[in-house]
Amino acid sequence: MPGPSVPRMTDSIVVEGLVKRFGATTALDGVDLTVTEGSVLGLLGPNGAGKTTVVRILTTLLEADEGRAQVAGLDVVRDADAVRAAIGLTGQYAAVDEYLTGFENLEMVGRLYRLPKIEARKRAGELLERFDLVAAANRPAKTYSGGMRRRLDIAASLINNPRVLFLDEPTTGLDPRSRLAMWEFIAELADGGTTILLTTQYLEEADRLADRMVVIDRGRVIARGTADELKAQVGGQRLEFTVTDATALPGMVEALRPLAVDEPLVDLASRRLSMPVSGGAEVLADALRRLDGSTAQIFDVGLRRPDLDDVFLALTGHAAEEVATDDEEPHEAPVPTGGAR
Repeated sequence: MPGPSVPRMTDSIVVEGLVKRFGATTALDGVDLTVTEGSVLGLLGPNGAGKTTVVRILTTLLEADEGRAQVAGLDVVRDADAVRAAIGLTGQYAAVDEYLTGFENLEMVGRLYRLPKIEARKRAGELLERFDLVAAANRPAKTYSGGMRRRLDIAASLINNPRVLFLDEPTTGLDPRSRLAMWEFIAELADGGTTILLTTQYLEEADRLADRMVVIDRGRVIARGTADELKAQVGGQRLEFTVTDATALPGMVEALRPLAVDEPLVDLASRRLSMPVSGGAEVLADALRRLDGSTAQIFDVGLRRPDLDDVFLALTGHAAEEVATDDEEPHEAPVPTGGAR
């Protein structure tokens, strides 16, 4: 006798072949990704990689030059109004009205989403409590600290209980305590069935929150998978050195190459050498012996398992925090338009 049928998971976000150019700069060069309903996708990449451009296209704030995208089963160009009504968005920079109180900001956004006044006020009160802003509810937002403005901005993106939530580096500017609280809240939203696309440079954040990850660099997808699948691409243990002078790194690579089981990774900007090795503490002792007499001044040394920082460095050749020389597009603050903020 056949067992009960299993509901088929659907994709809340579908992106195929997105291309976006800004003059001579190609910000996106054929990006493909999907996000399963009720899951969290971490979109990883350095500044200028194309993360925010993807988010702006998916939230109808920008049109792609090529490709297509659907959110909640709706085409982001043809069904733009319906998309805006179904989503929430928190951009990289807090977009609040400094002259309105915290409560008035949330009520205003609720009314822009066309919530009845009584419902907008009710949701505003709930979110002020959830984000620990009740004591400041009647103060103008211009008196808020940076972290408080960030929490208010994220609260506003949730005013309409969105089916799909876009969080573009949501914890930037938050102190460690507020960041942890935000992580807990994002996890609760996902557990409650909200689909979330999260862009971040905090690899610990992606490791903790994302069910799957997509890594983009210079407008192209260069890897995708779970955290464990991405880490498996790096493999084994890593022997890691940080030096005071990056010019010492090439000589260290040559001295230590016999210990490596794969090509060493060198990041000149962070003065870091990361080398895949096999063995335990003895390989570290051997490495230090080989560097005895070297002119390299070692600031830090360790033997550890790979993390997402290693993955990113291995995939892109530079650290996640490295800032691109060209912005992916001009900065602009999204404006509420009765839908996405």
